[in-house]
Amino acid sequence: MKITDILNAIQSGQIRITDHADEEAQNDRLSYDEIFSSVLSGAIIEDYLDDKPYPSCLVAGNTFKGKPVQVYGHITKKRNGQCWLRCTDQTMSDG
Repeated sequence: MKITDILNAIQSGQIRITDHADEEAQNDRLSYDEIFSSVLSGAIIEDYLDDKPYPSCLVAGNTFKGKPVQVYGHITKKRNGQCWLRCTDQTMSDG
């Protein structure tokens, strides 16, 4: 998976947030803007090319407030150059 595909999905608004991701974001007191900003500033740290039904990846980045966040996502379909992304977030902790 390419980070550019994820960035394009975010920038074009082609995003779907799972219920689990929404719950995690609320628990971590993260807004969607903070999650998206962490991806925009981040990099893919793990690729899961064999995940089913779609390859996925883990992106690590920081929110615009500097909070480190890891975002798991996958592109569910491509159409006319647009990507759909489902993501969950896991705030990194020091212990």
